[in-house]
Amino acid sequence: MQSLLHVITILSIILLILVLISVRRAHIRVEYSVSWLLASVAMLLLSQSRPVLDFITRRFGIPDTPLTVFLIAGSIFLIMFLRFSFIISSLRDDNIALAQRVAILEFHLKNLNSHEK
Repeated sequence: MQSLLHVITILSIILLILVLISVRRAHIRVEYSVSWLLASVAMLLLSQSRPVLDFITRRFGIPDTPLTVFLIAGSIFLIMFLRFSFIISSLRDDNIALAQRVAILEFHLKNLNSHEK
């Protein structure tokens, strides 16, 4: 179990560093990096707090502590993916609205050009 927690600690630190580097190089926007930073910090804290994991395991009747770690990690990332699905859906709707506005403006420009000739 302890080696699993060490692996999670290392992976959390790697994720944290990768997100910070990506923000610095402008590969990811700051508002989207917050979710990844929170997830990596949550996993880092969770991997360093064995008593909390044991308490959650006993409280919810989960048979194994490693299973608790994976359930919590999976839940964190599932929530993040849901959040990003909302963001992508909103961006898609905004793109459609923008394309429609551009088409309307092009139509008006063509009408203005045809009236001038």
